[in-house]
Amino acid sequence: MTLPGESSYSHVKEIWKSFDGVESRDEQDCHRPMKLLFVHQHLGAFGGAEANIQLSAAELRARGHQLSLLYQKPTGKGEEAWRDLFTSCTRIETNGGADSFRNILKRDNPDAIYLHTLPDVQVLRALVDSRVPVVRMVHDHALYCLRGYKYNVLSRKICTRPASAACIFPCLAPIARNHDGLFPIKWSSFSERLEQIRLNRLFDHFIVYSDYSRQELIRNGFDAAKISIHVPIESRGDAMAVSSFSDRNLILSAGQIIRGKGVDLLLRALTHVQAPFECLIFGDGNHRVHCERLCRRLGLSERVHFMGYVPRAELWQHYLDATVFAMSSVWPEPFGAVGLEAMRYGLPVVAFDAGGIKEWLIDRVNGFLVPHMDRAHFAARVEQLLRDKTLAREMGAKGAEMLRQKFDFTKYVDGLEAMFSRTIEEGRS
Repeated sequence: MTLPGESSYSHVKEIWKSFDGVESRDEQDCHRPMKLLFVHQHLGAFGGAEANIQLSAAELRARGHQLSLLYQKPTGKGEEAWRDLFTSCTRIETNGGADSFRNILKRDNPDAIYLHTLPDVQVLRALVDSRVPVVRMVHDHALYCLRGYKYNVLSRKICTRPASAACIFPCLAPIARNHDGLFPIKWSSFSERLEQIRLNRLFDHFIVYSDYSRQELIRNGFDAAKISIHVPIESRGDAMAVSSFSDRNLILSAGQIIRGKGVDLLLRALTHVQAPFECLIFGDGNHRVHCERLCRRLGLSERVHFMGYVPRAELWQHYLDATVFAMSSVWPEPFGAVGLEAMRYGLPVVAFDAGGIKEWLIDRVNGFLVPHMDRAHFAARVEQLLRDKTLAREMGAKGAEMLRQKFDFTKYVDGLEAMFSRTIEEGRS
């Protein structure tokens, strides 16, 4: 399929080549079972990282691999589904869990460790000392950014620096909000973060979702040869089920409701939309209460509804009645897979130009890529799609076709298997 304006996104096509680069393996390697120990901060549904883990684990287990999980915190959401996926789910202490980790290694004897997010220096050291091959999936910016979201807390301007003394001043990143304790702020150790970065550099391989994230790792001193791009977009059997684009003029937003997701900016943008609309916001987080109050102050309560956490399996009915998916993130998204989820249902996406979003959202092709923080422009593009359903359908169809061409979950897991197999063999040699 040739898309209009093809010359305007030649850089995206170059990036897409890496998505097609699944290493070839012989038939024996394809079916060789592996014992993989997943290591992550959470057990259960929480955000995009957890969705990735659940989908990947389900497919890897279906292919005959033996999986176990080491975690620090339960989320209270969807935990049973996780326990069904893993042979064992073992909790370790938030700090000082290195000894229990070593005992788990002796018990499970994994071929490789699949590390996701775990900011515990003692456990990281134990991982390095274990001599078991470690593959790290880098989901976000927390590894090299003390704040975790790579933008200025006041101006929301995106940061382009590596971890350096500038994190202390002028950024003041060691002073952070405390959501778990009695005091409103807490101190994060910059020297400890540098140690985390140093230890992570010693791991065998790194997986990211986008070239944007790959470049961030390289900027922070990681070996480019160890970094590969794998995009975990789930395949869909009901490929013909697309949105009705009904007169309801439904706008959808989904994800964690934290400040970096820009739900407050979405609400302010919606005050400029003159066409009749209804907006459903799915998700939860520490910024939800603020956004609900803002919604009431802006007079949007009758048209905007906060739906809370809803399992992915139940969201499809809303996608099938929507006209546009609004993605208001202002932090630099490592990829923004929730937008591709909407594209699966033939929906156009309107999003701010932040992070890796431009690698899949092509302005005026499968939606609109809006200048960062430009609320008026964002509102104008949403309204344009609400009023022009023909345009919305055309953009949504192009997005769905792009998704089918370039993002395939089976190929994604093939790539994971090949990478793990190669990393294990290299560790044995």
